Amino acid sequence: MRLELSRSRILDGQDQMFQAWMNTLNDRYEECEATLSEQRAALEATFRHVEADGSVWIYHLSLVGEDGGGLNERQEIDAVHQGYARQAKMAGWEELEPKFLLMPDHLRTSMEHWARHGTTAE
Repeated sequence: MRLELSRSRILDGQDQMFQAWMNTLNDRYEECEATLSEQRAALEATFRHVEADGSVWIYHLSLVGEDGGGLNERQEIDAVHQGYARQAKMAGWEELEPKFLLMPDHLRTSMEHWARHGTTAE
């Protein structure tokens, strides 16, 4: 599995667009959840941070399988997701280097299975 923490700056004046993006993802949670299997994503979380200089940043935390794919814009929710990203944030991501991940064994086992197969363990 890969633990990833990425960040990107929200474009000036696009904080409301960012909020609309997050509202859309929350409102369409079940559609987003349905994409996790193909992506081999066991966990995704998004955070907003305002720096002292007033710049706004998005942080994205994910735990994904080594062979997991990214967004599939043939799926409507992924196309909507990517459309918001293009409007709201700077292109690309800065990647932070993971150093430690801790979780109980039963969760690790379940997440590793999902990250490999995109299904729950039987």
